[in-house]
Amino acid sequence: MSGTAHRTRSRSAVAMAVASTMASTSAFAGAKDESAAEWLSPKWFNEWHDGLANKGLNFGATFIADNIGNVSGGVGRGAIHFGRLDISVDADLDKLVGWTGGRFYANAFEIYGRGLTRNYIFNLATISEIEALPDQRLYNAYFEQSFFNGALNIRAGQQAADVEFFDSETDDLFINGTFGWPAIKASNLPAGGPAPPIAVPGIRVKAAVSDKITLFGAVFNGDPSGPGGGDPQMRDHHGLAFRVNDPPWVIGQVHFDYDLDIGGRSLAGNFTPGAWKHYGDFNSQRFTAEGLSIADPDGTGIPAKLRGNYGIYAVIEQVLYRPPGTTDNTTSASIPGVTAFGRIAYSPADRNLIDLYLDGGIGFVGFTPGRALDRFGVAMAYMRISNTARNLDLDTRFYTGTQNPIRSNETLIEMIYEAHIKPGWLIAPYFQYVFRPSGGIPNPNDPTGISRIGDAAVFGVTTTIRY
Repeated sequence: MSGTAHRTRSRSAVAMAVASTMASTSAFAGAKDESAAEWLSPKWFNEWHDGLANKGLNFGATFIADNIGNVSGGVGRGAIHFGRLDISVDADLDKLVGWTGGRFYANAFEIYGRGLTRNYIFNLATISEIEALPDQRLYNAYFEQSFFNGALNIRAGQQAADVEFFDSETDDLFINGTFGWPAIKASNLPAGGPAPPIAVPGIRVKAAVSDKITLFGAVFNGDPSGPGGGDPQMRDHHGLAFRVNDPPWVIGQVHFDYDLDIGGRSLAGNFTPGAWKHYGDFNSQRFTAEGLSIADPDGTGIPAKLRGNYGIYAVIEQVLYRPPGTTDNTTSASIPGVTAFGRIAYSPADRNLIDLYLDGGIGFVGFTPGRALDRFGVAMAYMRISNTARNLDLDTRFYTGTQNPIRSNETLIEMIYEAHIKPGWLIAPYFQYVFRPSGGIPNPNDPTGISRIGDAAVFGVTTTIRY
């Protein structure tokens, strides 16, 4: 065999291998109508793949690679590379076996590398939404049934809550994990709640009661990984725990679509209020069962258990501009124009690290000449440390006689540009600045314990290829 022929066959084999392990996810709204099929794999392979999809069986994947560097602040400076391969199968049971309205979906992660938040910054809002411990994990595995031409949809099985609850389309542009699953939930719920990289068994009901109103409700197992020490991801090894006996977590919301007349044009928007309740026990942020401060050396130092927890939240999203001639009057963040979002959430201070959360941002699509699909945007998030947790810091000062930092809030800003290089291939450089990581906790590199972790400046580039 000649060297040229060998290299040609090798390139084809690599393309086929990559194509067979790359699938799309809804996290990348701007690329939802794109695929790398036309250039990533041979024509015959694409025809075989599309033939299966036409029969109801769709295989695919998304590969995401993050290259991130922390240039100041945090607990250390450095640059890292990590990534995630997301493999999926989506089965339309109507096409496959004649089961009207039925669908089965499953996906799994291959995660590698070290995360920047865990190793360099120690902040609450994870710098990259894909950061996790290296692992091979089952994520979603659920059955879905639609009724009344899709007006009612019921989903049962292992699933996550971040895509449908407390979410907007515009926030999908951004890389920081809090714009996917807000830090107030990731920090306050056991094991971070049902969101990447851990999904849990649950039942979700979605009902479109009118053209403008959609109801969402779900009940999930309340602890994705179960009690214990260490990282929750290790307690739910490979995503196969399938826990169903923990106290439940219930969440519901109402999604209202509307149109505003701005400058003589009708522009779409939506408003989504919601609430959740957890029926498990939560640690007091300040007191022991005996009523003493956790910092009091005469006490046990063991937090009191408080029964139950809850949260309320709201999301608003609004189109601010669409170019003349745009026919799609929706809030889709992949259509040329300008959209904005804002979110707010509250949980009680006595049992939660974060009691108030705010974020918001604005996204622009199609403003780069000759690059109609490119997007860019800026967003900000604010996480207030609860008053109860701050009082514990004051107690620690009193009992130790030190001047340890008093936590207040973590705030971050993200700026990003998402470039569509080829169909299904995105490269997104971004910048994040984190003020007071974890609210201003002591810097572990300072033996006096007086100084807090410094504000962190982070530069990164995310590469996404989807098939």
